[in-house]
Amino acid sequence: MKDEASTALIQNDIVLFGLIAATLGVVFWTSSRDTGFWKKFYGWVPALLLCYFIPGIYNSVGLIDGAASKLYNPVASRVLLPAALVLLTLTIDLKGVLRLGPKLLVMYVAASLSVMLGAFVAFWVMGLVHPETVAGDTWGGMAALAGSWIGGGANMVAMKEVFDVDETTFGQFVVIDVAVGYVWMAILIFLANRAPAIDARSGADTRAIEDLKERLESYQKQHERVATLPDLMMIIGVAFGAVGLCHAIAGPASAWFAQNVSWARQVSLHEPFVWVVVLSTFIGLGLSFTRVRTLDGAGASKVGTLFLYILIACIGMQMDIGAIADKPWLLALGLIWILVHIVLLALLAKALRVPFFYFAMGSQSNIGGPASAPVVASVFHPSLAPVGALLGALGYATGTVAAYIVGITLRAMAGQG
Repeated sequence: MKDEASTALIQNDIVLFGLIAATLGVVFWTSSRDTGFWKKFYGWVPALLLCYFIPGIYNSVGLIDGAASKLYNPVASRVLLPAALVLLTLTIDLKGVLRLGPKLLVMYVAASLSVMLGAFVAFWVMGLVHPETVAGDTWGGMAALAGSWIGGGANMVAMKEVFDVDETTFGQFVVIDVAVGYVWMAILIFLANRAPAIDARSGADTRAIEDLKERLESYQKQHERVATLPDLMMIIGVAFGAVGLCHAIAGPASAWFAQNVSWARQVSLHEPFVWVVVLSTFIGLGLSFTRVRTLDGAGASKVGTLFLYILIACIGMQMDIGAIADKPWLLALGLIWILVHIVLLALLAKALRVPFFYFAMGSQSNIGGPASAPVVASVFHPSLAPVGALLGALGYATGTVAAYIVGITLRAMAGQG
């Protein structure tokens, strides 16, 4: 199952999958400890980073040969990724999000737009200060990071595939994603404990938040249930049924566009996988308006996240960790990028006089996504965690399109369009 030239110790993909699964199991078991060393350890080191880097260590020391494995392509990228997109997008409660109030949605949209603008500003500034940093396929890595900072990990991986980003470049931007993103998350958590004082100084009206707490507590109690076997079968059926449908449509659609539309190659519509990503996202979004969305009460988003973590590990096992130190200037690029986002969003928050909670959710639901936005929301109040989940999940529907626009624009700025 491996290339004969491979010198890795593990040559069998089935054995490799077992190693990856066991690694993820250990990471999540240790990260779930409530006391002792592991609680302190994961207070500093995100579990997500280990899920990516430990397989990267396996690959770097010669235990495995990720590039020769078929686990990532086609299994993880062509099957698990679109399945994750379907499951994570169908959980979106657009009606519930709209009931959160227009100002919160304005902050969310503004956060997404500021991330997009920040990408262009950072690329331009680094082009002046240190052109080598934005040379080559850096634009593709930035498109992938835009997918993460507007949507989530699934969108990030989708952009990697759409723009064919090199694994090492992608790995470097995963580091930027975690390093910059989690520092900002820590700052938001620190400031959340001082939200009353911040709101008092800004004169923000926080009455809507109190009403929101009551509505969300009621909604959560209404939909949460213990998953049954039929529930799990339905989740799997919806996910992989949609994946099959997406692949069935993607081939003919991409071929037709390649032959009949002159500009198709400029926006990658001749690539079947682009259609798979777009179709799976919109199928999930369409299902969110039906009763299928209630499957999230039985764990649809958890299954989608499970697929996503397997996908992340499969990407990590292709990375050469030693190559990450080749571009230290990328950290500066990431800092410029997120500073543009923070400044623009802070100015809008001040102009609208919104509660600090709205600012924090607008930012973290983009930068952190549904995995960490509920964490920040719960610092304000435990019942507010679903707000972060709702807004973070919304990014799965918008992140792919927005990051795609970022990628096309950056590619043109790099002179490769």
